[in-house]
Amino acid sequence: MAHKSRILIKGGKVVNEECSERADVYVEDGIIQAVGLDLQTPAGTRVIDARGNLILPGGIDTHTHMELAFMGTVAVDDFYTGTKAAVAGGTTMILDFVIPQKGASLLEAYERWRNTADRKVCCDYSLHVAVTWWDESVKREMETLVQEKGVNSFKMFLAYKNVFMLSDHELYSAFSHCKDIGAIAQVHAENGDLIAEGAKKMLSLGITGPEGHELCRPEEVEAEATQRAITIAHSVNCPLYVVHVMSKSAAKVVASARRNGRVVFGEPIAAGLGTDGTHYWNKDWAHAAGFVMGPPLRPDPSTPGYLMDLLANDDLSVTGTDNCTFSVCQKALGKDDFTKIPNGVNGVEDRMSVIWEKGVGDLSQDPPPGRGL
Repeated sequence: MAHKSRILIKGGKVVNEECSERADVYVEDGIIQAVGLDLQTPAGTRVIDARGNLILPGGIDTHTHMELAFMGTVAVDDFYTGTKAAVAGGTTMILDFVIPQKGASLLEAYERWRNTADRKVCCDYSLHVAVTWWDESVKREMETLVQEKGVNSFKMFLAYKNVFMLSDHELYSAFSHCKDIGAIAQVHAENGDLIAEGAKKMLSLGITGPEGHELCRPEEVEAEATQRAITIAHSVNCPLYVVHVMSKSAAKVVASARRNGRVVFGEPIAAGLGTDGTHYWNKDWAHAAGFVMGPPLRPDPSTPGYLMDLLANDDLSVTGTDNCTFSVCQKALGKDDFTKIPNGVNGVEDRMSVIWEKGVGDLSQDPPPGRGL
């Protein structure tokens, strides 16, 4: 018989969503077998003394982009380094995004992501699939992905004009099909047309630095797209998941919709819960560029606390990171034009600690039930 790995985590306080309680945790071959006091375990079980410590379930990062080819370069976190960082920070599962180019097969892109990830991952993972264009072949491939591959979430972009963005008519068709095949629709909610015009305006005014990134895509651009996506999804009775809710304005739209009975879920991310967009005006260009992501962090310093309060109230639902890391040299592709700065920040290792620090606080106190971890 193969040797089994047995671990007893003893004397800690177990924190679950519904409560926290003093309990031991018995793990066999990586699977939790029992939680309780005075557990009886086989001889030779390794015992970890957790007295004075908290025991949390492994976290799930709902939004990552490992080794994504984007804006003329490739994210530096691959599926090995990225998931290794996740585990180091207490996250034991990630959900990455398959993002096919316009005109490309969703199924072929999915298999390519799987082949890349399977050889490298250090933790559990699953995949969302993006719909970046629309015709009958995309519709058929979505059905195959649901029925044969277990995919149950598809992401649509209202931003990145001429790259990933869908029209309202295409969104209506995609949302309708998600409803028909039992999948949830996801959206990157920013008005791509207004961003394109805003970027032209900023550059014409001589604003080329990272601050231009936020100035050309203000809160109302995110809020408008969020409201539009919710309206379209509701018209076809399709559940909607809004990724990376970054502003108070967009968060209010999600919260209001939920309170009015709409089936919509909002996802703030670690960066948006942990800091704000004042960094874009830092005099050190590399520092400012390091925070460039879409949608941008908001310069209103009260935004992180506001988003955290809505997360605690269940007006926002889960937390991801949008982990899509680029080096200083890669960010420098946009040294003279902010529209060419690769969009993305880190966070997969820090998400759990950011939520704990900002959402729970003093570790000496009894923790409230965890939300969005």
